[in-house]
Parts: sequence; C-alpha cells; structure tokens
Amino acid sequence: MQPLTGATTSAIRLVLVLGAALPGPVRGSDASAASVPRSIGDYGAVPDGRTVNTAAIQRAIDEISAAGGGSLRIPPGRWVTGGLVLRDGVALVLEDGAVLLGSTSLEDYPPHAPAYRSYSDTYVRHALIYAEKAQDIALVGRGTIDGQGGHPAFARAPDSDDPAYLRRPYLIRFVSCRKVRVEGLTLRDPPMWTQHYLDCDDVVLRDLTVEGHCNLNNDMLDIDGCRNVRVTGCTGDTGDDAITLKSTGPRPCEGVTISDCVVSSHCNGLKLGTETTGGFRHIAATNVVIRPSRFPVRFYGHPRGSGGIALQMVDGGMLEDVVISNVAIEGTESPIFIRLGNRARPHVSDAPPPGMGRMRNVVISNVIATGASRLGSAITGLPGHSIENLTLRDILISTRGGGTAADAGRRIPEKPAGYPECTMFGTLPAAGLYIRHVAGLTMDNLRVVTEEPDARPGLILEDVRDLVARGLAVGAPPAGEPLVLRDVEGAWISGCVAPPGCGAFLRLTGRIAGIGLVGNDFSRASTAWTGAIDAAAVFEEANRPPDRR
Repeated sequence: MQPLTGATTSAIRLVLVLGAALPGPVRGSDASAASVPRSIGDYGAVPDGRTVNTAAIQRAIDEISAAGGGSLRIPPGRWVTGGLVLRDGVALVLEDGAVLLGSTSLEDYPPHAPAYRSYSDTYVRHALIYAEKAQDIALVGRGTIDGQGGHPAFARAPDSDDPAYLRRPYLIRFVSCRKVRVEGLTLRDPPMWTQHYLDCDDVVLRDLTVEGHCNLNNDMLDIDGCRNVRVTGCTGDTGDDAITLKSTGPRPCEGVTISDCVVSSHCNGLKLGTETTGGFRHIAATNVVIRPSRFPVRFYGHPRGSGGIALQMVDGGMLEDVVISNVAIEGTESPIFIRLGNRARPHVSDAPPPGMGRMRNVVISNVIATGASRLGSAITGLPGHSIENLTLRDILISTRGGGTAADAGRRIPEKPAGYPECTMFGTLPAAGLYIRHVAGLTMDNLRVVTEEPDARPGLILEDVRDLVARGLAVGAPPAGEPLVLRDVEGAWISGCVAPPGCGAFLRLTGRIAGIGLVGNDFSRASTAWTGAIDAAAVFEEANRPPDRR
C-alpha cells in the first residue's frame, strides 16, 4: 500500500470537514472521483486580483455538474470573475482566505431573463452568481464574495435611459431552484441586492455575514415567493432592508423560519413586503436582534434605522399565520409598523391589478424596543378592510418622547395607495402605538414609556372591533389620558394600572359600544373614563376606584 501524499491527505480532510455542507448525493457512476474537491486553479484561474477568470471557473462548474456533481474549491487568493451560472449538484467551496471578486465591467455579466415572471423583472438583469431550475447546489466555506459594488461602473451610464439599478448586478440570484444551501460565507459590497432567492424550494441559509453600504438597494437578504426556507445564525449590516420576505410573483412565500440573527440597517430590520402579490403564510421568526448600523454614510433611510418589525401588504395577496417572537430592537424610528394598504401594483405589465389584500392571524410577542424616535409605531388597515386577529403580547416600547399637543391633535389620512413606510404618516398622535382598522385585537402586557415628557396619549385605537386588553402599563401626558378609544365596538379591558397623575385612564369618543372595564386599578387617575357617550356603553366591575381625596 502506497503512503498518502500531502495533497491527497488535504483533499480527504476537506471532504470530511465540508461533507455536511455538500449539496447532496453525487450523481453519476464515478461517485468516488466526483466527490474529491477540485480547485479552480486546476482549470487555469489566477488569483492575482486582476485576471478575469469567468471562463475558467464556468468550465469547472459545467464539467463537475456533467460528471455527476461535487465540490469546486476556491483556494486562498483574490479571484476576479464575471457572472457565473451554478449548475446541478455543484458546491462552490470558498476556503478561508479566498475572496471571489466581482468584475467591475458590466460586459462580464450576461443578462438573464428567468421563466418565472415577477415584478423583479423590472429591476434586475445580472448577477455575479446565478442559477435557474438547478437543484442540489451550494455556496459554502469561510471565504468572501465581494461584489465591488461601489465602483463607478455600477452607476447610471450617462448615455443610457435605463434606470441605474439595471446596471447593478445582484451578488447571488437563484430562481426556481431546489435544495439550496448557502453557509459560512462573508458577503460584501453588492452592486444591488446581496441575495435574492426567487421561487425556490428547500433553502438553508446559515452563519452568513453580510456587509453592504456601497450603493443603493443593498438589501441583506430577500426571500421571494419561496417555500421551506431556514435562515439561522446570520449577521448583517446593510444600507437597505436587512431580512426581507417578498412575493413579487404569483406564488406565496411560505414555510419560512428565521432564528438567531443579528441585523443592522438604515431601513427595516425584519420586513414582509413591500411586494405582496402571492402573499405570505406560515412564517416564524424568533431570537432576532435589530441594532443601529455602525456605518455613518447612508443613501436613504435613517442613521439608526427606519423600522424594526415591518409587515407591509399593499399589492393584494394574503398574509396569514405569522409568528414573530423574542426580538430586541434598538434605536429605530418606528419599532413596529404594520400596514394593509392598496397600492395594487401588478406583478407584470400584462397582469390585471391585484384585488385588495388581507392580513390575519399574526402574533408578535416578547419584544423589547428601546431608543425609538418620537415618530411612534403604526398598525393600520383601511376602511372596510381591517387587519384581522392580531395579538401583541409582552411588548415594551421605550421612545425618546417629546411629542407635542399639536402632534396629539393630528388626524391621520388614510393614504390607501401610498408607499408603505413607517414615515408615511409623519409624527403620530400616539407616543407608543397608533392602531386603526383592526378586527380581533389582543394586547397583553404591553408597556409604553417615554424618556422625555410627551403630550400624546400612549395608545390610540380607532375603528377597532373585538378588543381584549390586559395588563396595559402606559404613560400619560400631564393630566391627560394614556389610552384613547375612538369608534370602538366590543372591548374587554382588565388588569390595567393607571399611571400617576393622569386625568381619566380612558377617553372614549365616536361610536362606542360594549366596553368592559373589569379588575383595573384606577386609584391614581382622576376618573376611570371620560367621553360624551351613552354611559350604558360601558360596563364596570371589580375595579379599584379613583382616589378623589
């Protein structure tokens, strides 16, 4: 028996270490040969940071796929490439110290027009790593993929009528693929979105580090109309939205779990929308930290982030069965923004406008949001189109405060077709949450505090039906009311404690019916409730009365 050479030993060690990350069983008759990782250097690629190695790397991918699949190593070094197409059964393995650099010439990126049509057709043609209808594919390792997206080549051409984003490749774009794994890598400086998974099944994204502040539209992650997706242990700091679920085509985004991630953004931290044609269902996100970006330069958004949790349904579709829990949010403008609107944008030009969307069965729990601006958080449907069955449980919202009496008196326009962004209504009349057009609202152990005095009520609920509120602890403006109900029918309010110095605990206005106040402590309020309404609309039982001494 001949002794193993150093090269053979290294290859065996790499197979053992990365075996769990390979895309799947090797197809073909010579499985033992195909399973030995090959290097792009074996195909003539040069790691000098200048030579464009697209042809060599693509040839290696094509040959490995044709041979039944296997791994293709990218060793330490700076390897420049244009657009690559990943094929069935191939895993690109970037070793520690390997940097795959995107070419700065748009001519090195062939355009792609996928068969699956979606609104994203209007703003993307190119990608550094592309795959369509492939299966058992992977990008793994401890190396880096750098799109060099800040290069002037990715700005708008002065002699072109195309929008600038059509000149900016995505870093990774997989369309209609199955059994996808992207793990361990650092993804940096995309010319546009970092990762776009469109109409894919069985996707695992794990332990990724993403940095993107070099250009517009530097989203961290976009999961778009996909099914059975797991996102775990990822870290990102990007100029545009961080973890984003979309539905830019007719298929829903469903069966997605997100856990144990730390993200920063000048825009939204955890977002469903804005494109919603196919809708969202069976989504669970837990153990997520949303923090301010450490990058001072921004293209838009806000230095400390626009939104924390953002659910935005505006192009038809159904959002249902969504659970978001254990989220820590620091410093965003608006910790929670939920919007059911009616922009009604078709997903392709020849499709009819979508009908009005729906949003139902959403639970948001165990959220701590600190350092929010005075803007406030909004949860809004539209007249005749309420958000249905929404639960907010164990939530603390701490804002900077400073809201004025003029802010408190603002009436908020509906803006049904407006772009859904947390700033769309301006400064809200509630310091904590402004909630409008909701049917079936549960608020349990919700606390709102302000760092500075604020002249606004902590909570305003308008056009809400079937409210259950337990254990509210909400600050109040001087001699004002912490809680305002306007046009509310059917409410059970219990276990709440009036804050010191407030006037009435509750102000009732508009159409009011079926309000139950049971087991509350109003001893520090001047009165339990106020409002020019029929007293028969309010049922009171077992409350600690106001102390009028």
